[in-house]
Amino acid sequence: MHKPYNLEERTFLFAKECRLYIRTLPKNTSNIEDGKQLIRSSGSIGANYIEANEKLSDKDLIFRLKIARKEAKESKYWLQLKSLSESLLFEIEELRKILSSIITKTSS
Repeated sequence: MHKPYNLEERTFLFAKECRLYIRTLPKNTSNIEDGKQLIRSSGSIGANYIEANEKLSDKDLIFRLKIARKEAKESKYWLQLKSLSESLLFEIEELRKILSSIITKTSS
C-alpha cells in the first residue's frame, strides 16, 4: 500500500484505520475501554501536527510536535496491549520516527 507523502493526510488515515480496526473487535469491557483510548491518542497525533503547522513560534512548533510524538507512543502502547494489527504497529512506529526527525531538525 502506498503511503501518502503529506503527513497531515497520513496521520488522518492512521486515525481512520484505528477506528475501522476497533470496530472489528469483540464487544467486551477491555476492548471498549482500550478502544476509546486508542481513538483519542490516534486522533490527537494528526490534530497536534496540524496545530504545529500553524505555529506561533519555533518553540510552539517543537512543543506541538512533541505532543504528537507522545500521542504516537501512546497509540503504539494501546495497539501492543491488544497484540493487534501488525500493519498499524508498523505505521505508528514510522510516524513516531518521522515526528522525531522533524523535532531534531527543527531544534538544531
